[in-house]
Amino acid sequence: MRQILNFRDHKKANIFFIIGVIVSLVICYLTFKIGIFIPIMVIGISIGIAFLIATFLNPRVAIIVYFIYCFVVSSLLKNVSGVPFGPVMETLMVLTWLGMLVNKSKYNWSAMKNDYVYIALAWFIINILEIVNPAGASLLGWMNEVRFTTLNWLLLAPLAFILFTRKKDIDFFIALIIGCSVLAAIYGMKQLFIGVSPMEQKWLDDGAAFTHIVFGKLRVFSFYTDAGQFGASQAEMCLVALVLALGPFKIWKRILLFIAAGILFYGMLISGTRGALFALISAAFFAIFLSKNFKVLIAGSVIALCFLGFLKYTTIGNGVYQINRLRTALDPTDPSLNARFINQAKLKEVLSHMPFGGGVGVSGMNGTIYNPDKLLSTIPPDSYWVKVWTMYGIVGLLIWFCMNMFILGKCCGIAWNIQDPKLRVKVIALTAGTAGLFFCSYGNEVMNGFPSSMILYMSWGFIYCAPRFDTNIEDLKLTT
Repeated sequence: MRQILNFRDHKKANIFFIIGVIVSLVICYLTFKIGIFIPIMVIGISIGIAFLIATFLNPRVAIIVYFIYCFVVSSLLKNVSGVPFGPVMETLMVLTWLGMLVNKSKYNWSAMKNDYVYIALAWFIINILEIVNPAGASLLGWMNEVRFTTLNWLLLAPLAFILFTRKKDIDFFIALIIGCSVLAAIYGMKQLFIGVSPMEQKWLDDGAAFTHIVFGKLRVFSFYTDAGQFGASQAEMCLVALVLALGPFKIWKRILLFIAAGILFYGMLISGTRGALFALISAAFFAIFLSKNFKVLIAGSVIALCFLGFLKYTTIGNGVYQINRLRTALDPTDPSLNARFINQAKLKEVLSHMPFGGGVGVSGMNGTIYNPDKLLSTIPPDSYWVKVWTMYGIVGLLIWFCMNMFILGKCCGIAWNIQDPKLRVKVIALTAGTAGLFFCSYGNEVMNGFPSSMILYMSWGFIYCAPRFDTNIEDLKLTT
């Protein structure tokens, strides 16, 4: 019997060997006739098949690739022309959900029944209703805008409750976003000191130089859509790394986190993004408040006020472009700031008779492309809060603001009540970082861009999950 089985196995091996030889010969022949494109295509197909198999065996594979892809997609769009890299994000998300549905018996689907997911669903429904907004915005503009304003949020919100159910998943997520952000800062230094790539230079020459070359100095944008997104994200991650560096962790981890915080702070400076200062300060305020340490609260407040005073009331460091640029954020006579106020006054007049706004996709880039006939598309929002006001009106803005403030408040409550010291520091870091992104978005369209939106939505999910990983203080005493 054993001999028969060995014969069958040997026969199968020979068949696979013959098939392999035939396929190799066909590829060699096609390469000779057509060119190098054939083996590249075969390698790509092989990787794609292996990726699909891995995703359906473990859906976490696709979503982790999605996390990393959110950091580099803008760079790919700048450096490689003619390839639709944008829809890859939705493809990865759909593959993740398909993999989860294929393995549905492995997951606790009832865990997604919580107010965070319900809020994301409610915002999605509001966006669906905006299709019939009487202002009559383009449907194509709506389709392109809704991907960022609500679809990604709706698809990401449940994942922390269903797919990332282990305590170490929070550690992995934090390590991933800090690591990718540090790499982005290093690439930004390359842009500043060595130069941008030829395709990035073309992007600047095609119009981006107007906002990214100021007084002959490059506002570094790294992998990101623009310098505003890069600077705000670097500020947020700098604060996250700094809070963790002050936590009760091993000394080598704290040293690495301090180094990362320093690199990320420099990344914020070279972006020349003034709004990043407010991301850093607002995030620091939340972190200090949630620490529940009165001494730290006083010391942190004094340091923050001294830093603002240094920028506001001195001219020290004006010879350094990055410091001088940051200093203008506190100048009420700054022309850029006044231009924003003028634009907001124009929008106020137009929107006074439009309580539900001009429709999703009527403002920003999609407004310019798909709604050029609408007056609202000609007025720059200069802010994500203002953009929400423009698209959804005062009614939608109030709903959106209350939703976000509810989530932030809930996250603060969770951080306040966590007992496990290490977990608590992680939750404080993520809560403070998301608060910085939210409030910074008043000045720039930050929380609606990548990777900030992904970091924001996943961070909120992990914070909501934190109580189930918490360890009672009595348990900690018994184990020490």
